[in-house]
Amino acid sequence: MMALIRRVIRRFQPISIILFALIIAFLIGFVVFSEKVTNLEVPVLTESADGIIVLTGGKARLDVAIDLLKDKKGERLLISGVHPDTSRAVLLKVTNADQQLLECCIDLDRSALNTVGNATESERWIRSNQYKRVIIVTNNYHMPRSILELSRLMNDVQFIPYPVINTDLRSSSWISQGDALRVLLTEYVKYIGSLTHITAIWSKLSPADISQNSK
Repeated sequence: MMALIRRVIRRFQPISIILFALIIAFLIGFVVFSEKVTNLEVPVLTESADGIIVLTGGKARLDVAIDLLKDKKGERLLISGVHPDTSRAVLLKVTNADQQLLECCIDLDRSALNTVGNATESERWIRSNQYKRVIIVTNNYHMPRSILELSRLMNDVQFIPYPVINTDLRSSSWISQGDALRVLLTEYVKYIGSLTHITAIWSKLSPADISQNSK
């Protein structure tokens, strides 16, 4: 009986080691991801970009993006992921934009339902305007995945992360804050999913396909 148990343990030992290694790698990656996200800072924009894109998800994001447009940090603004039932009149009420700014320089994307959709619609907007340098406005925890998805489609475009920080966690530990920990863990899992999916896609592409994708 003991011999049988020892054989079973020896058989499953490699699997246990692999699982343990994966768990450790996941935890280390999560800590690195969380530290990077919580330490993101708003960049000093010494020169204007071609355009600005804000990924919807809160009024703070819209206000930051519209302020950048008012400060002429970009020629036009794309608000990606607007609910189909949200009118321009409603946007005027909930943001600090004015009618003239909304009509002249703000475009609305009502098709995107998630970050992948944001990237797809953003590519259409960027290509149609022939932009090469674009400011991306979204929450700090959402920024790595957003830049990852955008860069997958447009590695010839320079994206400037402009994080919106609702809760400053640099002076306190995010590990001890339940809500922050939950948001970071959820976003990290999504980031790993996007990274895995993109890696699988690129591994199947030929050099010619990769070259074409950058044009």
